Amino acid sequence: MILTPFDFARPTTVDEATALLARTAGSRPLAGGQSLLVDLSTGEAAASLLVDLAGLPGLRGVRRREDGGLSIGATTTLAELAVHPEVLAAAPALAQAARANGDPQVRNRGTVGGNLVADRSGVGQRPTDLPVAALAVDAVVTVVDADGSRSLPVERLAAELRPGSLVTSLELPAPDSAGVVGSAFEKSADRASLYPLCAVAVRIGAAGYRVAVTGATAGPVRLTDVESRLAAGRTDIPSVLAAFAAQPIGLFTAGRGGSAEYLRHLAGVLTARALARAAAAAA
Repeated sequence: MILTPFDFARPTTVDEATALLARTAGSRPLAGGQSLLVDLSTGEAAASLLVDLAGLPGLRGVRRREDGGLSIGATTTLAELAVHPEVLAAAPALAQAARANGDPQVRNRGTVGGNLVADRSGVGQRPTDLPVAALAVDAVVTVVDADGSRSLPVERLAAELRPGSLVTSLELPAPDSAGVVGSAFEKSADRASLYPLCAVAVRIGAAGYRVAVTGATAGPVRLTDVESRLAAGRTDIPSVLAAFAAQPIGLFTAGRGGSAEYLRHLAGVLTARALARAAAAAA
């Protein structure tokens, strides 16, 4: 039960939605509601106005851009993302992250935009699954507000998303000229909440590796030093664990299921698994 009163609006265009968010202090966009409604009921969040995004045209579904990349609408459900054939082909890690999120009921209601903005790993609360996969596959988030449209890096979304802003899409880059070999996602989840204690996503491409981690770290972060250490193609478990053992222990956040040392090791194990899956799928 939500004990605090709020108003409700159902705009018919994105411009109308952003205008409502801009002029009403304390307004919040509502998509699937899997995080926001829970937070309103527990008092972790407050809202004076909920702006329903469900009926807005153009915010749901996956489309191919002219440059060959994919545009994923913010109100696309996690269930839709998990099985979409173009996402599975272009960015398997993203589809796998959607499939690993919560349970079927959560995935049927939860949305891409909601999962991206619900991530609170930067303040030590709850990481979500999509941001780390989006970071690994080099995606960016499109945000619209009263000043227009802009793109934000996934790892900066939590810090730079202003009140009154609306996430409209997740943009996947066009394929490399030499092609991407594959990508994969792995997760160790908290048994009660199903949020990731540690989640990793990797991409193997012609230019080398991309490795991103969340849950074990203070937010979704790309580990460029690990990528450099794997550049010679040594992705067996001992080599990956050695690359992670060389990372500063302060990068890993104790208290999410174990010590910083344990989480650093766990991130290495999950990364080795993800690299093996990405390579096998492309073979």
